Amino acid sequence: MRRDYSIDPSRSGHSRSLAFALAFGASLATLSVMTASAQQSASARASFNIRPQPLAQALISFSSTTGVQLFFDANLVRGKQSPGAEGAMSSGQALARILSGSGLNYRFSNASTVTITGPAAGGAADVGDAIALDTIDVQGEVAGGPVNGYVAQQSATATKTGTPLLETPQTISVITREQMTAQQAQSVRDTVRYAPGVYFSDDADFRFEPVNARGFALDPYVDGLRLMPGTWSTPRVDPYFLERAEVLEGPSSTLYGQASPGGLLNMISKRPTATPLHEVQIQTGSFNRIQGAFDFSGPIDPEGKLLYRLTGIARDTGTQVDHLDQQRVAIAPALTWRPTADTSFTLLASYLHDPKAGFWNILPLRGTLYPNRYGSIPRSFFAGEPNFESFDFNQAAVGYELEHRFNDTLKFRQNLRFSHIDLNYREAQVIGVAADDRTLQRQAYMAKENLNTVTLDNQLQADFVTGPLQHTAILGLDYQYKKWDNFTRFGAAPALDLLSPVYGQLIPLPGVFQNADQVQRQLGVYVQDQIKFGGFVLSLGGRQDWVSSSNSNHVNGIATQQASHAFTWHTGLLYKFDNGLAPYVSYATSFQPTAGTAATGTPFDPTKGEQYEAGIKYQPVGWNALLTASVFNLRQKNVLTADLDPTHPIGSQVQTGEVRSRGIEFSAVATVAENLSVRASYTYLDAEVEKANDGTVGKKLAGAPRNFASLWGDYTFRSGPLNGFGLTAGARYVDSFFATNANTIKIPNVTLFDAGVHYDLGAASPILKGTKLSVSATNLFDRKYVSTCAAVGCRWGVGRTVYATLSYRW
Repeated sequence: MRRDYSIDPSRSGHSRSLAFALAFGASLATLSVMTASAQQSASARASFNIRPQPLAQALISFSSTTGVQLFFDANLVRGKQSPGAEGAMSSGQALARILSGSGLNYRFSNASTVTITGPAAGGAADVGDAIALDTIDVQGEVAGGPVNGYVAQQSATATKTGTPLLETPQTISVITREQMTAQQAQSVRDTVRYAPGVYFSDDADFRFEPVNARGFALDPYVDGLRLMPGTWSTPRVDPYFLERAEVLEGPSSTLYGQASPGGLLNMISKRPTATPLHEVQIQTGSFNRIQGAFDFSGPIDPEGKLLYRLTGIARDTGTQVDHLDQQRVAIAPALTWRPTADTSFTLLASYLHDPKAGFWNILPLRGTLYPNRYGSIPRSFFAGEPNFESFDFNQAAVGYELEHRFNDTLKFRQNLRFSHIDLNYREAQVIGVAADDRTLQRQAYMAKENLNTVTLDNQLQADFVTGPLQHTAILGLDYQYKKWDNFTRFGAAPALDLLSPVYGQLIPLPGVFQNADQVQRQLGVYVQDQIKFGGFVLSLGGRQDWVSSSNSNHVNGIATQQASHAFTWHTGLLYKFDNGLAPYVSYATSFQPTAGTAATGTPFDPTKGEQYEAGIKYQPVGWNALLTASVFNLRQKNVLTADLDPTHPIGSQVQTGEVRSRGIEFSAVATVAENLSVRASYTYLDAEVEKANDGTVGKKLAGAPRNFASLWGDYTFRSGPLNGFGLTAGARYVDSFFATNANTIKIPNVTLFDAGVHYDLGAASPILKGTKLSVSATNLFDRKYVSTCAAVGCRWGVGRTVYATLSYRW
């Protein structure tokens, strides 16, 4: 089957490089620059460092370096090696060297497009012919773009400049669209299930989906802009709308402002494509699941200056808990306008409605983690009230990404998103079990929230040379705004008999618990320079932030205001050897605002994080693979702990606490001979409380397993009687961990297995070209295990779940 590759580096509109100011950024939206000629593009000189490797990978590196879009038939380059291209030369000279010995030809069709053809074509075909071919759009072994396979080459998350992973002195992992599809990811947690260094509670509560790394929760981002939450108004992301997900571990405040010391999860949205893309799919599976989805993209005008993408999904499914269902309708339109070769504007919008959006359903410790005289509580047991439960969630967002290149030195980017969330939520919640081990004590909770956020990031990038030093510098200014309205009720609810539940009991309207408005603002200015000299890559950056918040409590009539500021910085040094080895060291800091005041009335300072990290990355020459190993020592200071001063009110807190997390991480990802893709990882984590006034000094940090590991493989037959047939299999291990810092509740370790099959029906019949059937199962052996616990109870992990998906792509 013919496959054509279109490599389009301009798809990295979300890979940021250096910013300046809000007003300056707005004025740049009106600028345009005339397109250079194809001859100028071919003769412009640049510095190339493309080592010998498979021809496909060399062409991807060329596209990343030059910004030139390539069109070629995948069959032309399959199995061919390239001698690479190193040194200062024109784009045409570099491409000629890369293609040397392959027998292939190239032709610049315009300033930013090249068509690669076989010997017979003599390079005479133009890009219009290439677009008309039956193509698969694999644009983007560039920062933020699509990836052919599991192995990404670049990312913009760690540096905002589109840096090769091999040259990034920090631990970062990329989960590609192909891996998400192979694993049939249905949630954010599914997306990173096999990502190195991360762990989470794999339960059936999807009200929010925290993902952790290095002892702390990862901050969620979409397209480089932070997703700011309320309580239950936590922004939601459907994996079907994603191109890739990137996990950046460790403090990252220098580029992103207030941030968890554990790092961040940056999810990259699908973008309009220059080549037509059409996909529809239908899915069924466990719990009477039914789901339909579509994904359409391509050029609108003949010149390809206007591109679109429209992605949508709808689902209705039960869950492993009786009486509780989930529903979703979501759509994401996108439009890209490229008036010139130097200017692009991408409009991104989305709407998501979950009429049935999640549930609490925590169960008592006795009957889940601990023995109950009546045995283990079934996973399907519903502890709430069917006629009372409700969670209606609405989310809308609109934003844009603007990029303009002034010349070979300066680029500007501006990224903006406005989002709105409103919800209505009510729940009857278990808070314990009586001494008889069967009477569940419950409470009623109701919430109505309204959340509006604005995030804006301006970046000005300069690429220049000073003597032997090559610089990629960015200057940035970003702004975050959040307005959150929260109204909640809280009160008693009738008990429920575990052995003979009677539903339909009357729940009186609870009393008002909270009625508050909160506004938070953050303004940050940052600068970073990445300097290359020989094999060395030095990164150095600094940032100043100002944060303010105001809160109006309408229950007690008290209004409070708080302001803080922080300086953060990072540095990293890496050396890249010719054989693909790249050892590195780095240091980074972070901060997070802390709400509230001490007993003296003094506002709390932000918590501070700092990390030392050392590691080595290896990209074997001639292999589509990346191996990494790292050691880290991470500390968070100014942590709240009990105030022991007897003259202060009971419950007062002081900021003398400190947490330390250190460990070792290994990961490997590879695509071997287009048949086999594998991903493996192992993490050793030693996280504990070092300073506290509550008796927890020396205790293990809650929710942090000491060991966790995963292995995933995806094999596809490319010839013979099984041509088109594929197998997937994976295993995940999570060590035991404590549910609280007091280390009184310990959750046992667990090993889970996943497996699946997929079949390209086009291999059996040309009539079925583009049709694919996939069946997968998570927790294949239906292991019953406790996934997470709190002081009041636990949740079961998700049992065996099967998905079957039929998709058609043309």
